[in-house]
Amino acid sequence: MPNLTELAAYCDKRTRSAAFKDAPGAFNGLQVANDGRVTRIGAAVDAGLVPFRHAVAAGVDFLIVHHGMYWDMPRPLTGAAHARVAALIGGNCALYSSHLPLDSHPKLGNNALLARQLGLRPRRGFLPNDGGDIGCIATCRLSRAQLRRKLESLYPRVIAIEFGPANPAEVAFCSGSGNGAMPALLSSGAATLVTGELREEWFNVAQEQGLNLYLCGHYATEVHGVRALAAELSAKFGLPWEFIATENPL
Repeated sequence: MPNLTELAAYCDKRTRSAAFKDAPGAFNGLQVANDGRVTRIGAAVDAGLVPFRHAVAAGVDFLIVHHGMYWDMPRPLTGAAHARVAALIGGNCALYSSHLPLDSHPKLGNNALLARQLGLRPRRGFLPNDGGDIGCIATCRLSRAQLRRKLESLYPRVIAIEFGPANPAEVAFCSGSGNGAMPALLSSGAATLVTGELREEWFNVAQEQGLNLYLCGHYATEVHGVRALAAELSAKFGLPWEFIATENPL
């Protein structure tokens, strides 16, 4: 039976987590330990009391998340913060977090998987980071109308802002928040972006610069990486896995 140290080390190496410059609160890697035994893997987008309780109820003892527990730390372990930790420790459930490393990865990353969902192959990166480009750009063989229809078939809510080319030559991908990607998009040569969410002011920029922007939901565009990593761990270590959904509409 594989142990916690083996699984965490594999995730660290596979995602190259130490190479990335991330927000301090991301704290990529093992965030909460258990007693060392792992029998069932879980994947969730967010750390939170509800996904933790669902994971424990499902028998998960190694939970992978994209958004970890420590974004607003340090703070006292009281109230909701205590309840989160207590749910994990009481359920003997370890927590592993991977943020930018799991956006960037060429096989397991959210952005590469977003592109491949549409039948597109990433050709180059954008949004450089010490560990590698976070986003990716794919050559597009779809018309704008086809691209929109495909996205609408994959995601429950798509906001389409279409002032760019009717037949985009390239599509850029940035899962989650696309606000930091917009300056890079403007200098990349691509005029179409698939992302999760954007601030209101980018609508005017899209009008002025002739861009296509597709907003598919922060949560919805970041389910892919944790699922892919959990599935790979399952295959390598012979453990069952499941996705812990929270039906987040944002």
